Amino acid sequence: MRNHPEMRLSVGQVVEKGYLEELFRRTKSLASVLYFDGTNLVVENPQFIFFIRNMPWAKFAKDLGFKNIEFKNRYDFALSFAGSARTFAEMIFEALTDEEFSVFYDKNEQHRIVASNIEEYLEPIYQSEASFVICLLNTDYPKKIWTTFEAQIFGNRVALGEIIPIVIDGTNIDAFSSLSKVGHLTLNTSKDTETQIKEIVEILKKKVSETS
Repeated sequence: MRNHPEMRLSVGQVVEKGYLEELFRRTKSLASVLYFDGTNLVVENPQFIFFIRNMPWAKFAKDLGFKNIEFKNRYDFALSFAGSARTFAEMIFEALTDEEFSVFYDKNEQHRIVASNIEEYLEPIYQSEASFVICLLNTDYPKKIWTTFEAQIFGNRVALGEIIPIVIDGTNIDAFSSLSKVGHLTLNTSKDTETQIKEIVEILKKKVSETS
């Protein structure tokens, strides 16, 4: 209701006409994760809090038939890469940031990650909080623990067109089965990388403009 005041009357009726209260009366299992006193709706179960924080809400709303509800993502892009590709990841991060995009880049967020459960921190970012995930695919990518973890998290987004592979130095993309049929960008490290990254960023800008 705060984010969509034009829907205030419709949403308000859910409470005012007793629909939500009736739902709780008919569905006893709701009480194990939610508390409703007729006015306030509170999440009580910690596991359910984790579930709803990591839920892809935009897809959920569309699946229910709501076509005009949009959820603002925390990031425009999230970078996924092996340590051996960090130089190029940082160049892409800086180039996108210069264009005023919001980009998740682990090195830039160490102050938030430190002392946190890393898996719990990263999971929602790669699952739904970034509009697109940029994967820098080199021979090390499938061998590293964290890139494997990230790929498992964003795997279901490949079919949604939200994963953008950048193939470095002709890495065999067939090794990444879910991405093998996805259109990808390339980066040849034996050539002028700055120019190539500028070209990549221009393509990414157009991708965002067409989907926003």
